[in-house]
Amino acid sequence: MATEDILVQVDGRPVAVAEGASVIAALVLADSLCTRRSVGGEARFAFCGMGYCQECRVSIDGRPHRLACQSACRPGMVIVTGAGSGT
Repeated sequence: MATEDILVQVDGRPVAVAEGASVIAALVLADSLCTRRSVGGEARFAFCGMGYCQECRVSIDGRPHRLACQSACRPGMVIVTGAGSGT
């Protein structure tokens, strides 16, 4: 059974991803390999892929600190990463 692609937004850019794929998969497809910034401003990204490391925290539909590796994409989802807030 083939899945249908849906559109989500990653930092304002539309990204087509398979319905039900993880948010971290959408970030990889968007070539957005920064989920958040450390206190020192360094780019961070998912490390463990199962929610333990907390490195994949992003804002999803305006709700901060959502775990990208544990969240499934829904049509129209708005994902904001720390990619644009670095120094």
